Amino acid sequence: MWSKTTEYAIRALVQVAVSNHEGRRPGFKEIAESIDAPVQFTAKILQTLSRALLLKSVRGRGGGFYFDPESEELKLAQVIRVLEGEKYFSGCVVGLPRCDENHPCPLHNEFYLIRNQLVELSQKETIQGLARKIGDGDAMLKRS
Repeated sequence: MWSKTTEYAIRALVQVAVSNHEGRRPGFKEIAESIDAPVQFTAKILQTLSRALLLKSVRGRGGGFYFDPESEELKLAQVIRVLEGEKYFSGCVVGLPRCDENHPCPLHNEFYLIRNQLVELSQKETIQGLARKIGDGDAMLKRS
């Protein structure tokens, strides 16, 4: 469904939220290791997210990544928009440049309902909400 970049980004952000809840600001190496992701790729993703102001960071000793506790919770839709672009929410599922009700691709009508559900889910779910599921033992980020 999502690119590897978006998959790793969501996992990394959830790990940051879990660590922040424990009172820590993890560094990119710790985050990469905890989500089984390549270190440099994770660093690049976190840099992109920080530049997009979805995440904050502090350099040096005692630094790391964190969410501003005064900010609203980060919705999945915000992350997807930064990494996948707006086209993710409206583009043709088979990649046609023009696909709508008047000029549908072969999957348009069937995928329309699925897309709407994905949009709803991404606007409802937050990174912090996913982190709470992990904290409550209802979900995990990697196999034990």
